[in-house]
Amino acid sequence: MISSPFLSTAISQCNGPCQDLNDCDGQLICINGKCNDDPDLGTQICPKSPSPTPSGSCQQSGTLQCDGQTYPTYECSPPVTSSTTAKLTNNDFSEGGDGGGPSSCDGQYHSNSELIVALSTGWFSNGSRCGQMIRITATNGRSVTAKVVDECDSMRGCDEEHAYQPPCKNNIVDGSDAVWTAVGLNKDVGIVDVTWSMA
Repeated sequence: MISSPFLSTAISQCNGPCQDLNDCDGQLICINGKCNDDPDLGTQICPKSPSPTPSGSCQQSGTLQCDGQTYPTYECSPPVTSSTTAKLTNNDFSEGGDGGGPSSCDGQYHSNSELIVALSTGWFSNGSRCGQMIRITATNGRSVTAKVVDECDSMRGCDEEHAYQPPCKNNIVDGSDAVWTAVGLNKDVGIVDVTWSMA
């Protein structure tokens, strides 16, 4: 069974994608596919015009339609700290694997026995973290150091280059089988909470 971390029942915030009222947080309602203030209630939870994002935040930059589903897209990721909260997902970096095309950093496919990761677009930082080592720590206390070789694209997806998968969320560390094994986790779980930092 293949599970996808992208088909969750996430609750959308202001301007987040939605299909009905239940997709929106709190008093927000779904208007034209986006969560917004309810004009009948007169709430003013969402900003009326785009405003600068507060320091340290990362706002959704748009949406991408794939197979009738709407996915949020992000140009940014949360700030990197000494213990950055993330979601660990599993990626097949080999040719023909679910990673799609070759790794962004070196144009090569990789063995899943290597300790390697792809980072969400904002953390990938236009390739500035290529070849750098990060330390990933699971909630069980185990940690591993892995090399950044690819981007988990938070802006694009649903095409051959991305193995027809939707865009990544903005808080993803997409690890090889070896990364999952090293921290003692079952990759079949699909997505788990971790923290990471530069090694």
